[in-house]
Amino acid sequence: MGAAGRRTGGTSRATTGGGAVLLGRSTRVALLALALTGCSLPDYTAPAPAAPAPAAPTSGGSGPGGNALAALDALVVKGRAPRAGYDREEFGPAWADVDRNGCDTRNDVLRRDLAEVATKPGTRGCVVATGTLVDPYSGATIEFVRGMGTSQAVQIDHVVALSDAWQKGAQQWDEALREEFANDPLELLAVDGRLNSAKRDGDAATWLPPARPARCAYVARQVAVKAKYRLWVTAAEKAAIGRVLAGCPDEPLPPSTVAARR
Repeated sequence: MGAAGRRTGGTSRATTGGGAVLLGRSTRVALLALALTGCSLPDYTAPAPAAPAPAAPTSGGSGPGGNALAALDALVVKGRAPRAGYDREEFGPAWADVDRNGCDTRNDVLRRDLAEVATKPGTRGCVVATGTLVDPYSGATIEFVRGMGTSQAVQIDHVVALSDAWQKGAQQWDEALREEFANDPLELLAVDGRLNSAKRDGDAATWLPPARPARCAYVARQVAVKAKYRLWVTAAEKAAIGRVLAGCPDEPLPPSTVAARR
């Protein structure tokens, strides 16, 4: 396409069929150099970003919200159903990658709850090799080291024990919902392995954290889980939770990052 040029002060006015365009001195010099060398502007392709490490679940997000004591009053009270038919496998394979982030749930929770985390090389930031846990049930500091005979020092607690959930509504769910429940970050905490073993499948009527300051947050999380998944409580369990929350009536429900399908 032809164009006529006219010089105006420090700029040139190039005229085309579409009108006039002002060109600065630096622009004219660059275009002239390209024309003389027969070169064109090089193509530019942005470098691909490095693959990020899998994100650990967070404690924030949408969820039941509100006051734990009020939510407790809204839970259904019923007797405990028989434990018959319960098996851990009813809740899916242990520590599945349900959020499809490339890392199993156990390591997701370890990365969330431990401090000074170092991950195993070659696992794309997934597998936790070492870290420090301030146990939410006792306040003790535990150094986690992955390996035979050491990994169990820190365990992942199902805040509402799976067999307890089974006897209070979960046996009526399908397999997919039970697997979702067993891997929900709201339902999971990294804790002292010895205390997790001592708790077994107890509810609040039979087991509470030994550190009294930890009990309000603990029962509030149990209430949040049961409210989210519409699990019921026994009369003794509700009374035990109520006694704890009487000392902290403004205790909030912890938020959740995963919406239940129920």
